[in-house]
Amino acid sequence: MSGSPLSGQAPGRLEHGLELLRAGEYFAAHEELELCWRAAENAERDFYQGLVHVAVAWYQAGRANGVGCARQLEKAARRLGGYGPSHRGLDVAALLDSVSAASAQVEQGVLELSAPALLTAAG
Repeated sequence: MSGSPLSGQAPGRLEHGLELLRAGEYFAAHEELELCWRAAENAERDFYQGLVHVAVAWYQAGRANGVGCARQLEKAARRLGGYGPSHRGLDVAALLDSVSAASAQVEQGVLELSAPALLTAAG
């Protein structure tokens, strides 16, 4: 699914949420992306909710909550899976690779996760 550019549905809100994620501000990113999710049309809801799950997963990892992190990673993968390889200008495939790698780490008891890949999709 390719979708429209990042600035699509809510001017600046998605970009701001992604910037917060890139900055490691996972709780704030969750709050911003949740606003996108709540305002989204049905066809977009899983995309935004998947991004919310990414933010919460990394937040939970930072709080040493392995069980919570693992659950959020699973939800993120499930919600975002239908939007690859890119959607709204985001490289969803790369993000899903990050989610998969994080899941493998958490399964091994490692909660020091590398930042999620939040790349702009190649046009």
